[in-house]
Amino acid sequence: MSEKYPKIYLAMDNCALYKRFTQPDEWAGVIKGLGISYIEASCDTELDPLYMGKEYLEKWAEDVQKAEKAHGVKVCNLYSGHGSYTTTGMAHDDEHARKNMTENFFFPLMDIAGRLDCGVGFFAHAFRHEALNSFEDYKEKVNVLTGELAKVSRYAKSAGAGKIGIERMYTPHQYPWRNRDIEELLTNVKSITGNDFYFTEDVGHHHTRFLRPTEAEIEIFRAEGKKRGLWLGTDRAYCLFDAGADIKEITEEMDKNPHLFSNPCDNDPYEALRLHGCFSPIIHLQQTNGTTSAHLPFTAEENAKGIIDPKRILTSIKESYEAHISPIPIQKCDKIYLTLEIFSSTTSIIRDVLKDIKESADYFRKYIPEDGIPLDELV
Repeated sequence: MSEKYPKIYLAMDNCALYKRFTQPDEWAGVIKGLGISYIEASCDTELDPLYMGKEYLEKWAEDVQKAEKAHGVKVCNLYSGHGSYTTTGMAHDDEHARKNMTENFFFPLMDIAGRLDCGVGFFAHAFRHEALNSFEDYKEKVNVLTGELAKVSRYAKSAGAGKIGIERMYTPHQYPWRNRDIEELLTNVKSITGNDFYFTEDVGHHHTRFLRPTEAEIEIFRAEGKKRGLWLGTDRAYCLFDAGADIKEITEEMDKNPHLFSNPCDNDPYEALRLHGCFSPIIHLQQTNGTTSAHLPFTAEENAKGIIDPKRILTSIKESYEAHISPIPIQKCDKIYLTLEIFSSTTSIIRDVLKDIKESADYFRKYIPEDGIPLDELV
């Protein structure tokens, strides 16, 4: 039975150590000391191609290989960081800006992945506000993004990189953000390139804020004179609301813009894993109450308030492998890295951060006692 299921590994993103433990030998040793042998190397931890340059990156890769041998760890994936996340990046209006991001950020990253025999995950784009106001403009942005991702996919294959994919987000201006978007994007990139293209599920990237309101809910907001917290989608929908337009007119405007609204199933991390977990070689782990993405640790205190449970994660992934019909025409993952992505701040006491990560790792080790165990043997 095990051939049908992926091998599961517990990993950690080294973004929690940025500006603290910046050399490969440093962060490799720290992470190994936390009981984790598989590492996701973040661009924020001195790996950004746009900031660092080719000569540095070549030495960085050499230093990583030395650190892997010295500490008994493996860099399993590279990941884009906060710097590229803050840009419109691959969805920029200017084609020269898009080209710069694709060729000078992503291509070098894929070269390093090929050299280190690892995968790559990323999110480095956004759609500007004006594009959200028109379904046609939004679709054009999706097409532009898909074209850039196809270029990255082709280059990654030529560079010998492992599985690559985009991270799922949770707001309309950061596509893909719904279950249907995942199916659409992965299918379209595959149709252009012929290469399998994957995604990263983050269990904290699900939010109810962008559900479509009912007519009754809109009426309540209007009757109570509320001005905040109502999601109507386009600027025109809000103008109609403010002008006292008939509710039917507002709903007709929402009907024209389905790209701006989620369904309840989009806001459930376990449903996302049941549907598409088999296409997510990287799954980012953070504790959450279901309404924020604060990247909290899995400490006893946070677990008491949070909704993320390791056993439910594993069970939901297993269900995706047992589905008879795949909605996406790519190969299911043979390995999945459950990756702790716990953030620290500039003012964090790093000793406390490391204690929280160690407690988080110990918590997941109850369910993944060893790396590389087939999923069906864990559930």
